[in-house]
Amino acid sequence: MIVSVGLIGDPVAHSISPVMQNAAFAQHGLAESYALWPTPATKLPRRIAALRESSMRGANVTIPHKTAVIPLLDDLDPTAAAVGAVNTIVRTTEGHLHGLNTDVRGFMRALRSIGFDATQRAVVLLGAGGAARAVGYGLLHAGVESLTVVNRTIERAESLLADLLATTERDPQLLALSPDDSRLADVVASADLLINATSVGLDGVSLPLSPALLGPHLLVVDLIYRTTPLLRAAESCGAVTQDGLEMLVQQGALAFEAWTGLPAPVETMRAAAWRALQAHQGEDEASPR
Repeated sequence: MIVSVGLIGDPVAHSISPVMQNAAFAQHGLAESYALWPTPATKLPRRIAALRESSMRGANVTIPHKTAVIPLLDDLDPTAAAVGAVNTIVRTTEGHLHGLNTDVRGFMRALRSIGFDATQRAVVLLGAGGAARAVGYGLLHAGVESLTVVNRTIERAESLLADLLATTERDPQLLALSPDDSRLADVVASADLLINATSVGLDGVSLPLSPALLGPHLLVVDLIYRTTPLLRAAESCGAVTQDGLEMLVQQGALAFEAWTGLPAPVETMRAAAWRALQAHQGEDEASPR
């Protein structure tokens, strides 16, 4: 069994991506496997260089390296370049390393899987990090009517919105707010979709905003791939909810197809991811990896 792909990050021990991707390799009868590659920042250049070996197909990239890998690659696809983050690396037959961002399409596929069309919708996005950047890009290009980014550091929210706006000719309503802004209640009350792209909730206790703001008018999505306090609060008030597992599966399917050129066995990958998640109950499991 040849290790041809893996997950580069620090830490990575929590990830269920190996189970999901190895199920896909097995489905296609490929004698290859997906490994975990814990990589501190000092060892990142060496790890990326190793992907140029002929036995490699590429890698996934997670926190904290999604931006740091960019100078180490040969080129980026337009989405990765616009978002400013890479979560998938593909080694070409010439040994070049091509950077992709499958988080964007993975998130949008996850939304569509529950019948949500983002066109002309009002969206509240919690967080301004790499995951929020990918999600915001996907939503903006899907034609949302408005996008409000909520972040403790308001300057980061403003910077994210400015960067996203520069990638499109559309002119949606954009707003940056801090969590304690008095306008937040009205914004959430008029929103169709609320997304948590922060790590708040991983402890099983914390909420990224007051549950009093939630209501049955919302679809509430948490990129953490388990039931979080936010999702429980949303369900209790009648909101539709989705955790991050489907995004994990969909972005992983896109990565598999980029590495192999084969159709991803999405149902097989989803079932494997679900089984792995059940086996990891009680541990800190977070999307996008």
